[in-house]
Amino acid sequence: MRLTLLSLIIGVMALVAGASPSLAAEPLGIPDWLLPHVGTEEGQIAPVVLQRARALHHRKVGEGAVHNACYFAMDATRPSTSRDGEPGRRFYVICEADQTFRAVSSGYGNGRKLARANFSNGRECAQNFSNAEGSNLTMGGAYVTAEPRTSFKGYTTISGKRTPFLRTFLQFEGEGETANAREREIGGHPAVFLRWQCRFKNPGSPHADEEGYVPYGSLVNYTGGRSNGCTSWSPAASELILALAQDNPTTVYIYPESGDINAVANAVKARRSLSDAGLYWNATCLRAIGAPRFWPEATLRPIIDEWRASLTPAPPGKLPICR
Repeated sequence: MRLTLLSLIIGVMALVAGASPSLAAEPLGIPDWLLPHVGTEEGQIAPVVLQRARALHHRKVGEGAVHNACYFAMDATRPSTSRDGEPGRRFYVICEADQTFRAVSSGYGNGRKLARANFSNGRECAQNFSNAEGSNLTMGGAYVTAEPRTSFKGYTTISGKRTPFLRTFLQFEGEGETANAREREIGGHPAVFLRWQCRFKNPGSPHADEEGYVPYGSLVNYTGGRSNGCTSWSPAASELILALAQDNPTTVYIYPESGDINAVANAVKARRSLSDAGLYWNATCLRAIGAPRFWPEATLRPIIDEWRASLTPAPPGKLPICR
């Protein structure tokens, strides 16, 4: 149900009351044109997510770290699929100067299932979150976009012609619990990868190996699916997002943070209403997962390191020659 102006303001004040003092102290000031986009329906942004995203952007602009008039936000508590079967929209591009609001799909971290701990996420809703390197999980909090890096992934067939496939990765810089974003290689990129099948001779290619071969494969589009911890957008949305951030850093706020996750988990355990407690989680996904869990880096890092140490190095192999 679409929120009225009065209920929206009351809801935002209640939700932000559970945030950090610096965020709670920010004035609401949500412009009138943006209000219809605020809520919990498909294509809307939850009040607490918008409030924190705006507070982060205003702070970074005030610090001189960001000059971009647009900013990004993500609600990782939302499901991967909308009611109409399309990818769920949980990443937001907000340009207040132009009065534009876009809601697009985005992937969340898939996690891992290890012998000592299962912190994997299902296809539809995220239950586990962490800032541990190697966890492949989403970490909520504050980020600023950094440099984009475009890399060659192999050749694929486009319009009947073998063509190099290049994918751009937009690095994020974090702070606080997200400060290890660069170590974790956390950022955003198109939700497309190349599944290698074979290699073919192409000595004239700048991407050829020492023997003159290049890899070839088929493109796999996983828009709205899971990632290795990064945000991942459809190819069309990626063009817009990457263009906005090119040579013009901006903020990215990802919800939920560790405090939100722990508070919601405690409320569920105590059988308390989230709204009464001033908390937010997407209702559909909360029913699906039961309760969320945050895995601190100190908990997961030793488990991940032990798992890595147990792996047997695979012998070097070569792709077969394309026919």
